[in-house]
Amino acid sequence: MDHSGHGMMTELPPFTLGRGLAWSADPFFLVACLLGLALYGWGVLRLTRRGDKWPVGRTVSFVVGVLSVALMMCTGLNDYGMVMFSVHMVQHMIISMVSPILLLLGAPITLALRALPPAGRGRKGPRELLLMLLHSRYIRIITHPAFTIPLFIASLYALYFTPLFDFLMGSSAGHIAMMVHFLAVGVVFFWPIMGVDPGPHRPGYLMRMLELFAGMPFHAFFGIALMMASAPMVETFENPPASLGIDALSDQNAAGGIAWAFSEVPSVLVLLALLFQWYASEERRARRSDRAAERDGDRELAEYNAYLASLNARG
Repeated sequence: MDHSGHGMMTELPPFTLGRGLAWSADPFFLVACLLGLALYGWGVLRLTRRGDKWPVGRTVSFVVGVLSVALMMCTGLNDYGMVMFSVHMVQHMIISMVSPILLLLGAPITLALRALPPAGRGRKGPRELLLMLLHSRYIRIITHPAFTIPLFIASLYALYFTPLFDFLMGSSAGHIAMMVHFLAVGVVFFWPIMGVDPGPHRPGYLMRMLELFAGMPFHAFFGIALMMASAPMVETFENPPASLGIDALSDQNAAGGIAWAFSEVPSVLVLLALLFQWYASEERRARRSDRAAERDGDRELAEYNAYLASLNARG
């Protein structure tokens, strides 16, 4: 394969972890990651300067999420991912199923809404435009389970098992577009399920768990299909460079194993996040109930006791 641009060289030495983690930045993702960190940092700094608090855990989660994208796209993993199905699958799984979870737990939209100043009466600034987008029909559609679950599934089957994947891998722009797509699909899939930010679809916790598990088995099936295949299924990886010293079918089987394993990892992460959010929600509800009872002298309990007393008197 003769690719042009970053990460598309034909001769690479055999893959090792050291070579995979060596610095080899894709300019687009390097700029995007630095911009994301800078904007988030600006928001946190703005809140801090006016005396507001922002949870450290959210900042750590967002930063780690951005760094996970940089790790996949700004190191030798991006170079090897162009010619090794297994390394590409690591990139895909991290960017679509781990990075989005970490970014969403960082609550970037909530931070933006709190940090951006109102534009003033009759005007529309960045904050107002963001609110308009959040309440738009477009966002309601792309975050609805009827859209997100099929899209999540199609990003595997309709991409890898059609000529579209080979077309996108044939150019630097196509490869970047595919990776951005993976990240975007992960964000819109996980946002209604466990995102901290406000969104148009926020069902109960049991429904969110059902949405999560509705999509995950298809990842496992996809991985099993690759593992059990008796011939290479993706043209891009049919003839790996001889310098790598790998067999295409063995590498494809490894890619399938990675896809299968990653169907479990995000499920556990999201389930833990959901259970924690559920517990925190119940704690807040209990505190509100306690405060209401203090304000009205626990009127409901007094009324109930009076009702029991009246029944007893009638008896």
